[in-house]
Amino acid sequence: MADPEIKSYEPYHESRSAAVTESRPAQAVLMAIAFAFLGVFLLLPLIIVFHEALAKGIGAYVQALSEPDARSAIHLTLLVAAISVPLNVVFGISAAWAIAKFEFKGKAFLTTLIDLPFSVSPVISGLVYVLLFGAQGLLGDWLKGHGIQILFAVPGIVLATVFVTFPFVARELIPLMQEQGNGDEEAALSLGANGWQTFWYVTLPNIKWGLLYGVLLCNARAMGEFGAVSVVSGHIRGLTNTMPLHVEILYNEYNAVGAFAVASLLAGLALVTLVLKTLLEMRYGAELAATRGH
Repeated sequence: MADPEIKSYEPYHESRSAAVTESRPAQAVLMAIAFAFLGVFLLLPLIIVFHEALAKGIGAYVQALSEPDARSAIHLTLLVAAISVPLNVVFGISAAWAIAKFEFKGKAFLTTLIDLPFSVSPVISGLVYVLLFGAQGLLGDWLKGHGIQILFAVPGIVLATVFVTFPFVARELIPLMQEQGNGDEEAALSLGANGWQTFWYVTLPNIKWGLLYGVLLCNARAMGEFGAVSVVSGHIRGLTNTMPLHVEILYNEYNAVGAFAVASLLAGLALVTLVLKTLLEMRYGAELAATRGH
């Protein structure tokens, strides 16, 4: 019985050794391809964005960001992210806890539903909200009768953003919790801790890095979402335009400096998120590696 296992393992081991012992020319070619790809598709667009934003000087750049419509778009984007990210944190932790720690009917169906925003176009998700909350929608008459406005207002934008971003936290935590198992929680309960104490002092510290990664991804997507928000916002300047929508409007109006100025701010927020992630990894790298290897 041992020989087949050894034979089946050796080719895999040899292939891995070959993969990590490539000749220096081969390594140089692979690295050149990787850096060239990143340069063309990542660095070059960023350079162009910031170059165009500052093409007419820092004064025009500041003026473009100081316009009332631009300030409104910035404020709305940050507000929507500040609402949708915490909601997704609560949902992500709850869903991951249920899927990883318990067995119940419909578990596979719940997991599939979590992946739904990855397979459905954001535009389609926005249209679903129109069919639900629009004037001719399923709940349109009731909402109008009670003076509640969902579409073309902040609630609709928040709902659309929550829908397209809710998988990020859950998808980061589910495999982490499944790998960790229930041993630590069972030990805490056996020592007399209640459910809340077990979560706060045992589960949360164990998942904090996965949670942080999920929050970073969720926040980046929330600030940059375009398709779903475009459908439900109504494109009302100064009221329901987020930063991506404002960039589109300015660009269509041939206001290149204004469009690239707002786009550079979005890119800057993304870079800040990346820098924070990198700094945290540098500061707590050993603890992060231990968590991943748990």
